[in-house]
Amino acid sequence: MKGSVGIIDIELQNFKNVKKGTLNLENKSKNYKASVLGLYGQNGSGKTALINAIQLLKYLMCGQRVPEDFVNYINIDADYARILIQFRISYPDTSEIDVWYEFSMKSFQDENTQNIDIQTTNEEKKKVRIFDEVLSFSYNGKPKPIRKNTLFDTRSSDVFAPASKYKFFFGSDAKIKQNLAVAKVLAATNSQSFIFSRALLNDLRTAEKARRDDKKLVFLKNILERMIYYGHYELFVMDTSNSGLITLNALPVSFKYHHGKKSDVGKIMLQLNEPTEIDDQSFNVIDGVISNLDVVLTQIVPGLKIQVKNLGSIVSENGKKGHRIQLMSTRNNRTIALKYESDGIKKIISVLQLLIVVYNDSSITVAIDEFDSGIFEYLLGELLRIISEKGKGQLIFTSHNLRPLETLNNGFVAFTTTNPDNRYVRLTGVKANNNLRDLYFRNIVLGGQDERLYDTTDNSEIALAFREAGEILAS
Repeated sequence: MKGSVGIIDIELQNFKNVKKGTLNLENKSKNYKASVLGLYGQNGSGKTALINAIQLLKYLMCGQRVPEDFVNYINIDADYARILIQFRISYPDTSEIDVWYEFSMKSFQDENTQNIDIQTTNEEKKKVRIFDEVLSFSYNGKPKPIRKNTLFDTRSSDVFAPASKYKFFFGSDAKIKQNLAVAKVLAATNSQSFIFSRALLNDLRTAEKARRDDKKLVFLKNILERMIYYGHYELFVMDTSNSGLITLNALPVSFKYHHGKKSDVGKIMLQLNEPTEIDDQSFNVIDGVISNLDVVLTQIVPGLKIQVKNLGSIVSENGKKGHRIQLMSTRNNRTIALKYESDGIKKIISVLQLLIVVYNDSSITVAIDEFDSGIFEYLLGELLRIISEKGKGQLIFTSHNLRPLETLNNGFVAFTTTNPDNRYVRLTGVKANNNLRDLYFRNIVLGGQDERLYDTTDNSEIALAFREAGEILAS
């Protein structure tokens, strides 16, 4: 698929503790090819909400069901949450397509699967319903720019609006209309996107085959195809569950791995307490991924090398051939099982392949929650400096460690506020020679920004609370 894709803007409404928050992620500096955004702020101020929103986006763009947990991400004071994201597809000839995708989500009771009503004391299960989806685009390039206009709008009693777009794609074919109407209802019931559904995409592909010479149809269909490809193969999200798995000696390795003309994308869970059994294809992929990231790892942690040890061939219950493998690390000519290395080393290994791809590929977006977890602060700052200065892709991360504020360009850092109606801001009044870390601390203590960045705490009150809690325990 041609053209690199990146996220330009994201707006959250009533999502978790963010009543409204807008962030621009566009890299406006010509000195940097990479687009990096580090989000900082106190605990519970909306940092993870940004990563959760991107994870939700990936589920929808991949046509997957949104997990039931996302019901709890709708702000407690609102009936629904809304998210608007702007993307940009950039082509080598400097032409660009801007794409806007907006949607809402609400909770609904999962219908009783039985054919009679039965009184139960159990709480009824709630699911996520995706609704009011809109996909729009604009084009800037030759032969003629196109102003922003709507491609699909599901806020209609029909399959989608505008009616002129529907007629252009499918004409008056009653069977297609019936099939898409059913698909729209099923998508809502199954917590999925209709715009990114297989049903809509397949009917568009069928229409294209019947009208191969229709350049407009091909152009419009390819916009949807490109966004779906991006969601599947170029957008990666790592939340805090990855760190939790590492502490349990399970290593989730996310990757996009090129070998020859083939490319493999996905995540493989490797057990560290015991050998992992994988099939032949997965073995070849993970062996290549580990060899690839080891090239960088040995520079990040001098003297450390890792490898996949093949413990022998197996045949699974379904008759597939595979291998039993164990990850090993080598230092000073001594080889041990990787499980004996620190959690920080394991965290670096789990994300390193994606960092390699972000560094080299302009159409990769990686979002990582609590990127600093377990990583030495000086190394964290240097990794982010290298990616921001010489990389090509898009990296979005949250962190509590402030070292990157001293190594990243000011334009690559944003902050959360104490105002839920304006949750994300950039610092104002920042000069080129300012130390952003010192400036951030100064604004926490003294203020000076339009929005307050920190809910101040009283040390004496905290100490008193500790003493009172101790007295309760002793009584």
